[in-house]
Amino acid sequence: MLWDVSVKKTYQSRHRQFEINIRLQSDAKRLVLFGPSGAGKTQFLKMLSGLTTPESGFIRFSSNDMYDHASGILKTPQQRRLVYVFQEYALFPHLNVVQNIGFSLHKNWLNPGKNIPSPEVENWLDKFDLKALAYQYPHQLSGGQSQRVALARALVMSPNALLLDEPFSALDESLRHALRDELSDLQQQLAIPMVLISHNPEDVLKFGDEIVTLAHGKITSHQTN
Repeated sequence: MLWDVSVKKTYQSRHRQFEINIRLQSDAKRLVLFGPSGAGKTQFLKMLSGLTTPESGFIRFSSNDMYDHASGILKTPQQRRLVYVFQEYALFPHLNVVQNIGFSLHKNWLNPGKNIPSPEVENWLDKFDLKALAYQYPHQLSGGQSQRVALARALVMSPNALLLDEPFSALDESLRHALRDELSDLQQQLAIPMVLISHNPEDVLKFGDEIVTLAHGKITSHQTN
């Protein structure tokens, strides 16, 4: 079983209580979490990655325990190697493209003088056609270019899986089609498991080997294409 997950967590604000209660098993290499804004998709993805800790339950990936409340297991995001790509890409504004991609590989990438790409960074600059932009900064990049940099930064670490939070929502319609194709081809080439969350039916059609629909913090349907 690729994903074996059972998690619960309650979020309490002054005016609202929201509970996530999800039990999920899936062998899909391309899993889409579908549903409207506020359904709990992003919070669930953060639990998988280790950015948020559930109150109870367990998270297993490829039979490896990432989190188990009963056993006291809580692996860090770095130990899980399930790389989370944020909706707004979260590039470091003071680092150029080379430095953003290589940030996780070298502790000294915060030094602006370190501008010689490592072989791993060079590889992803080539794969994403970013060499001409290597020394530009995030404010100089288009939405599509920023997404390529964010994906390269995730993949340079050779993660066990990609967790993608609405990866196309910040792009215009024509660019969405092109980047959907790029991401689909890349995922198939690398054979890396991917969980993608979206409220766009076109993302479901493109990537939904399995589709899990969420509403109000719970699974309302689970189907295989």
